[in-house]
Order: sequence, then structure tokens, then C-alpha cells
Amino acid sequence: MATIAHHYSIHLLGLGAEATCREAAEMMIENSVGAAAVHEQGQIIGLVTERDLVERIVATGADGAVPLGDVVRRDLPPVGPRISTEECAELMRYHCTRHLLVADGGRVLGIVSMRDVIALMISEREDMIEQLRGYVYG
Repeated sequence: MATIAHHYSIHLLGLGAEATCREAAEMMIENSVGAAAVHEQGQIIGLVTERDLVERIVATGADGAVPLGDVVRRDLPPVGPRISTEECAELMRYHCTRHLLVADGGRVLGIVSMRDVIALMISEREDMIEQLRGYVYG
């Protein structure tokens, strides 16, 4: 069973809780990412995603000047780097998110996306298929 170790991004972009949703959206577009960490007083307090901005700002007609602290997802559990791909995918499904923070010993290491998890699952299945082919065809 594969783990997400070495398959998450250590390049975690973030903004302060006082930054605006518009600033977060601009940063995400500029850096081609779907999520950013939100920090307050030097501590990461959660994530904000493109989906959060669409659901909580755009769809409600709210102003892009709303502070990130008002929309940040604080309910997402961090995952350890040794979590299996299946467990990670299940947590993403349960929490209706495509991104989770990766942490170890209370220290944030990076971010894992559903794209990372799916790529790893596909790679794992392809390896298994090749092993089975070798076994069957010798």
C-alpha cells in the first residue's frame, strides 16, 4: 500500500488571515495552484481553496474584499506523510475537499492534492499490472 510520502508539494503558498479573498484568488491564478494556507500570528490555521472562494464569495455575491479569516477552512484534518493513498482519498471525500495539509509532529510539511493522490494510485496500479504480466507470461 503506497503512502503519500514524497508525493506531496512542499511548496505551500500562503497568506495572512487579514488578506482578502481577491488577493488569494489572484495569487492562486498567478501560481497555478488550487489552494493556499492561511496563517494567523505565525501559525497556519487552515486552507482556502478555489472552491471555497466560489462557494462562499462568488456564489453568494459577497465582495472580494472579505478577509480570508472569514472563509478559511479550519475543519480539515492534517495528514501525516505516511498515510496511505486510500486513507487520504477517503478523508478528502469525507471532508469534501481536494486538498489537505501534510504535517508531522505539529509542523506543516506541505500540501497534498487529489491530483497527487490519483497519480500515485494510478502508478501503483500500473506497477501491479506489470508484475502480474511478468508472472503470467514469465
